[in-house]
Amino acid sequence: MKYTEAVCKRCRSLNEKLFLKGDKCFSNCILEKRKSSIKQKKLSDYGKHLREKQILKYSYLMSEAQFRRFFDIASKAKGRTGETLLKLCEMRLDNIVRRIGYALSIKTARQLVFHGHIKVNGKVVKIPSYILKEGDEVSLSSPSLLENVFIKHSLEVTDSNASRPSYMVYNPETKSAKIVRIPERSELPSKVNEQLIVEFYSK
Repeated sequence: MKYTEAVCKRCRSLNEKLFLKGDKCFSNCILEKRKSSIKQKKLSDYGKHLREKQILKYSYLMSEAQFRRFFDIASKAKGRTGETLLKLCEMRLDNIVRRIGYALSIKTARQLVFHGHIKVNGKVVKIPSYILKEGDEVSLSSPSLLENVFIKHSLEVTDSNASRPSYMVYNPETKSAKIVRIPERSELPSKVNEQLIVEFYSK
C-alpha cells in the first residue's frame, strides 16, 4: 500500500507525534508549533479506542489489513495480546532498518527493503513486514551502499544521537546489527495503551 497523504496530516489528526519524517520531526515539527493552539476534542469511548489503534498503525505506516493480520498473529500467540502486538510491530524488518540507522524514517526504510538493499542473515529480503527474531543479523546488501549520501547521513545522525535500542548489537565496522533478544515492553518507544487496541478488536 502506498501512502501519498502528507504524513504531517496524520500527526495533526491524532494530535500525536508519530515521527514519520525522521530528523525533520525534531527540527521542523508543525504539530509542536501549533500544539498550544490545538484544542483536544473530547472523545467518545469508541473514539478513545480507535485513536490508540490509529496511533500504533500509523507509527509503523501499516495498512488496516496488515495491522489486523498482525493483531490476529498476536491474539494466537502466548502471553498478553497487546504487548505481543507491539513487539511484532517493532520487529518488522522496515522498522529495524530504521532503528539501525540506515534510514531516518520508516518510509525510506521501506524503500530500501523493497529495492533489495537489505540482507537478513546474508540473504536479501524484500518484504518490509518480515518479522525478525532473536539471533537475526541485518546488513546492507552491498558495501557500496555505505557511500550513498542518504544512508551515510542517516548513520551519522543515529551515531550522534546514540539512539539504537539495547535489544540489538551494532557492529560499527560492518555497519550491521544483530537482534540479541526480543525487547521488553518498557523498551518499546510506543506510548499507546495497547489494552485499548485489544478491546477495540474484541468488540
